[in-house]
Amino acid sequence: MLVLVLVLATVGAVVQLDRSLHRIPALAGYSGRVGDTPGTNWLLVGSDGRGDLSEDQTQELSTGGDVGPERTDTILLVHVPSSGGKTTMVSLPRDSYVDVPGQGKDKLNASFAIGGPQLLVQTVENATGVHLDHYAQIGFGGFAGVVDTLGGIDICVPEPIDDPLAGINLAAGCQTLNGPQALGFVRSRATAMADVDRMNHQRLFMEALLKKVSSAGTLANPFTLWPLARDIAGSLKVDQKDHIWDLAMLGWAMRGETVATTVPIGGFEDTDSGNVLLWDSEQASPFFDALAKDQAIPDDLLTK
Repeated sequence: MLVLVLVLATVGAVVQLDRSLHRIPALAGYSGRVGDTPGTNWLLVGSDGRGDLSEDQTQELSTGGDVGPERTDTILLVHVPSSGGKTTMVSLPRDSYVDVPGQGKDKLNASFAIGGPQLLVQTVENATGVHLDHYAQIGFGGFAGVVDTLGGIDICVPEPIDDPLAGINLAAGCQTLNGPQALGFVRSRATAMADVDRMNHQRLFMEALLKKVSSAGTLANPFTLWPLARDIAGSLKVDQKDHIWDLAMLGWAMRGETVATTVPIGGFEDTDSGNVLLWDSEQASPFFDALAKDQAIPDDLLTK
């Protein structure tokens, strides 16, 4: 009888979590869409959405006031191979100079500001040739809340970062970052390599986050696990067809060693859109072709 009660309670909890997800039509069809590619592909987006923040939270997180249309601070393409091999996490710089459907050449994050998740998804699929199966997006408040629910995230900061705009002043070295500090860490461009450093910081954070979430101390402690699951589910925007078990499978696929890299970078250039980041045209094609074919990216194309 006790086992039955536990099973029913678990099922009820999962259903409750699934219902708390905020679903949006992110993966809408469009003419000429990239056909299905093997493996499972996620687009993970960190936005600068402030709609869920109180005035005190806006000040605490150093997010500023109304800055116009919602934009993307983080764009990650995650490929889970069908073979069960290593999951690949690719940083797509928000300043990447790409073709935005109906808009011409522009920065990648401009597609989100102009047409929301749907145009961002279409732009990423057209630029990479990789078919996206799932979409998840989190804003400032949800991001910081998840970190604080976990009791902070342990990260080895590569170099000192003093960035009043991001609300952080971090010394170099290994330390535990709380929610506002972690948010500032992944947002800051106040370092020598600016957006390139920020991409590295975002990958460091994701690796540290997944390590903490999948640790025995988290999974075996219901007083941490349930609030964490509730906070994640309540903070995310996902595609209309996504479910809480899809997110659980993503977390499981990323729990071990992953391949963390970025799109091959060719340089920077001043344009009508401002200073933009150029992909290496010769390397980006085979890089994404490997993902589209569910193959390991050649080692010489990886940014370590």
